[in-house]
Amino acid sequence: MILALWVMVYPTLMALLWMGLASLFVWRRERPDRWRDVPAEGCSPLPVSILIPCFNEGPLLEATLQAALAVAWPDFEVIAINDGSCDNTGSTLNGLAEQDSRLRVVHLASNQGKALALRAGALVAKHEWLICIDADALLDRHAVAWMMRHVLHNPRLGAVTGNPRIRNRSTLLGRIQVGEFSMIIGLIKRAQAMLGGLFCVSGVIGCFRRSALHAVGYWSSECLTEDIALTWSLQRAGWQVLYEPHALVWILMPETWAGLWKQRLRWAEGGLQVLGQNLDLLLRPRQWRLLPLLLEPLLSLVWAYGLGLLLLVQLTQLGQATPWPWGGQPLLQIALLVCVLQFALSFWFDRPYDRGLGRVAFWMIWYPLVFWLVTWLASILAFPRLLLRPRQQRARWISPDRGRWQS
Repeated sequence: MILALWVMVYPTLMALLWMGLASLFVWRRERPDRWRDVPAEGCSPLPVSILIPCFNEGPLLEATLQAALAVAWPDFEVIAINDGSCDNTGSTLNGLAEQDSRLRVVHLASNQGKALALRAGALVAKHEWLICIDADALLDRHAVAWMMRHVLHNPRLGAVTGNPRIRNRSTLLGRIQVGEFSMIIGLIKRAQAMLGGLFCVSGVIGCFRRSALHAVGYWSSECLTEDIALTWSLQRAGWQVLYEPHALVWILMPETWAGLWKQRLRWAEGGLQVLGQNLDLLLRPRQWRLLPLLLEPLLSLVWAYGLGLLLLVQLTQLGQATPWPWGGQPLLQIALLVCVLQFALSFWFDRPYDRGLGRVAFWMIWYPLVFWLVTWLASILAFPRLLLRPRQQRARWISPDRGRWQS
């Protein structure tokens, strides 16, 4: 009875908490009258370096670099790091560098992994502020300006993350992910920001102070999710990280079941890896401001295994009285109502940034069945996989599935 109550109530309570905190974020930091007068160009004289790590990205590079070189910022450079690619990435980058002097190319002799590629780019960059994006990401023209507007009056600012939006929407998986990035990822980032921190500065778009990176040892080459590990290192070292929803970047996401499963399993395993590295936070009262960011994923892991145990009990007691409290129906109805409310509220928050949300709203009815099931299974399997993973094993590049853009 207690286990069933926990499984039913926990997601509903967390959704209500996310919605409440995200609404507060929108009211305090995102209302139109609070950002209407912020200039889209030149709001800070500080120069920036845009870092783009590349590994076998030949077909996608031209569009990515064109978007990066077109940003509305007075002083910037673009650094593309070719991490030992075995396709035409190197020759493509060299050809593009000959056409624009703002583009510099760094060639690594052998594949080192994304973390070390980013570190190489940071070490050769000319400027203190680094904008890091993926090689398949199209940077919005004003994204740099929106992130850099936080810099001048915040000496403890270590990083700012932006708002990824999905480009590929030709399949059911693509359309569902459009809604997921609003309903789950965007909503949670807003809620976490109101708690004073972030679980992750997204690897697909992040603005970093180089001196802060140097102080914490840059990106971890051993973590499966180097962006999560870096975020925690910065915050535990006393640096502040922020979320800027106006800083848009358009990305590609998996459109096959195999690609989706590999991605979510890596996210789950990498997230647990970082949590394990930061469990000592419980013994450090001075850093308890980060406790909500630690406890929420830990409770979610407990919930995932609790659900698995409850389903196992149900299967072994077919034909007998079920342990669901009050028959489970009222709680299920409340959960579904909260889910619909979360859909509506998150779409309302993100309506200025993505005009296609209305066209994917219908497909979001499949989210609890499709993506929720995938995420739950990934959480269940990630923990034993992490325990069996060799220590100090370097995380290597994993070529993602990018749907119809894959070629």
